[in-house]
Amino acid sequence: MSKKITKICCIGAGYVGGPTMAVIAQKCPDVKVTVVDINEKRIAAWNDEDLGKLPVYEPGLDKVVEEARGRNLFFSTEVDKAIDEAEMIFISVNTPTKTYGKGKGMAADLKFIELCARQIARVAKDDKIVVEKSTLPVRTAQALKSILHNTGNSPAGKEGGVQFDILSNPEFLAEGTAVEDLHAPDRVLIGGDNPEAIQALVDVYAHWVPATNILTTNVWSSELSKLTANAFLAQRVSSINALSELCEKTGADVNEVARAIGTDSRIGPKFLKASVGFGGSCFQKDILNLVYIAKSYGLNEVADYWEQVVLMNDHQKHRFADNIITTLYNTVSGKKIAFLGWAFKKDTNDTRESAAIHVADYLLNEQAEIVVYDPKVTEEQVYADLDYLNTRDEKENRKLVTVVNDPYKAAHEAHAIAVLTEWDEFRTYDWQRIYDSMLKPSFVFDGRAVLDREELEKIGFEVYTIGVGG
Repeated sequence: MSKKITKICCIGAGYVGGPTMAVIAQKCPDVKVTVVDINEKRIAAWNDEDLGKLPVYEPGLDKVVEEARGRNLFFSTEVDKAIDEAEMIFISVNTPTKTYGKGKGMAADLKFIELCARQIARVAKDDKIVVEKSTLPVRTAQALKSILHNTGNSPAGKEGGVQFDILSNPEFLAEGTAVEDLHAPDRVLIGGDNPEAIQALVDVYAHWVPATNILTTNVWSSELSKLTANAFLAQRVSSINALSELCEKTGADVNEVARAIGTDSRIGPKFLKASVGFGGSCFQKDILNLVYIAKSYGLNEVADYWEQVVLMNDHQKHRFADNIITTLYNTVSGKKIAFLGWAFKKDTNDTRESAAIHVADYLLNEQAEIVVYDPKVTEEQVYADLDYLNTRDEKENRKLVTVVNDPYKAAHEAHAIAVLTEWDEFRTYDWQRIYDSMLKPSFVFDGRAVLDREELEKIGFEVYTIGVGG
């Protein structure tokens, strides 16, 4: 008989923790859910009366938060208090790729996970179920268990000490459809050793997820499944992108090729959309993590196989930028390039590993002047993304890059437009008006294949669409 969970705490109020806990609170009104974060500004945004100011933009999230917040959903900076009260603690903090030391550029940096574990061990006075929600390398649960059971109030083997059960419950959310994914998940994966602890988490999800969609495994399989899922999806994107270059050279249309192979039931149509490259918080990070794990076990051929997925993605971004330079008579120095889109995909304000950042960086190295418009990404975020690359100083980034809140202003007197995010609104613009305001010849580089090429060419644009020859 599993223990009924009535109080949940989630450490981390970002893109995973916030929406996941909001939906759990919405679907489990008898469970108190507290989301904690040391970032006061982020917590203030989650608590803002104006639901348009939530720190995470996801369609439908505002309604979920509105329903549950103040009833059984709370956002707080009082981390110790929430840990102390909770029976189940989700860890949903960032696990970026290491930028230093052993494993630099590939391994996951687990310092935030370890800090969470030590804080839980220090504060906890009674038994807890600790749930890994962050994407983690396989066998991280063992490290968590070691820290929790050897520090704080739980010295290993001490009778009466606090006991911790570690579960792995990876997220499989697609940004832009996260609320939909949480409401009707393909599967919920729970890995662990203690059947009672597993059942306690199963019972939480069972409030709205059919039993057939809740899978239980051992903890190692659960951890590895998350990395594998993202690697397989990214592999499909890089595969179709590799073929997009071949299509351009041969006069084929990658969209027609994708439609043809996607009708094969063994392949299916999903993740066969050619683009300027994948981005987001997970794909590249998780593949590099997988590469590092394979190398650490001496599986070099396995590592090389998966690393090529990332190399292909980098190549796609570079060749898109290079094509802009080549088409604009081999120089973009002093030329205005309008970027439509900065988020890594539509319906999110997340810019992590966005192709736009790297295309911009490439063009800025050639002294282009870039004007950015994105319906959800702030000016502050655009500059932060470029500053993080550390290619130029902050002053130069602000001199060469302008962020505007009007697409027509972005295009005014531009030499070219580059479409970097597939926002639906881009299709609805008055493209005749845009053409009339641009320098001639006027170029459009559609890195997401979202615009009607034929219509644009009728207006007078010179159009490059990714993956389309001719």
